[in-house]
Amino acid sequence: MENNIYRHAQYLLGAHTIAQLPSDKGKEVAFAGRSNVGKSSVLNTIADRKGLARISKTPGRTQLINFFSVAEGLRLVDLPGHGYAKVPVALKNHWAKTLNKYFVLRQSLTGLMLIVDIRRELTDFDRQMLDWCQASDLAVHILLNKADKLSRGAANRVFMQIKQQVDAPGISVQLFSALKKTGVQEARQKLDHWLESGKTEKDGPGL
Repeated sequence: MENNIYRHAQYLLGAHTIAQLPSDKGKEVAFAGRSNVGKSSVLNTIADRKGLARISKTPGRTQLINFFSVAEGLRLVDLPGHGYAKVPVALKNHWAKTLNKYFVLRQSLTGLMLIVDIRRELTDFDRQMLDWCQASDLAVHILLNKADKLSRGAANRVFMQIKQQVDAPGISVQLFSALKKTGVQEARQKLDHWLESGKTEKDGPGL
């Protein structure tokens, strides 16, 4: 791939239901994270595009599965945040069911970028994402965002702690800072790998 192909990303569509997803062809990588972890900033930093993903002062404003076209047949996907925003229980249940179906059924999904605030423990949302990905045999790369908020030593200690907690095939971890652009090249290389190699078969549980 050319250097930073993600700079060419363009908004494709937003989906509220599985039926509204774009054609399940090509390859795509999803971004997930509990509300307030800086998911939109991470997406914008990786793409080197300030306004690609909407940044809101109100956490949890992402209420759709938003698709961005990078090139023909290649997409980045911004999943709804969860855990901080005050949203109706019915909407939370809708997204839990919809995202579960997305992970199980989506054949073009080749990996998940899970954004975690390095200053926080793994949340129930994070662990649910990991469980869904393992059940669907989907690779996960954890970005410990806001690494600039800690000293180098403290950040490395959290990195090793999280790495031990999620020690399983298909799960990797790195330090990241959307503000300081730390770890951007490593994250892009992971995306390149997933979108180049893809995934030939997905064995997930039935619905």
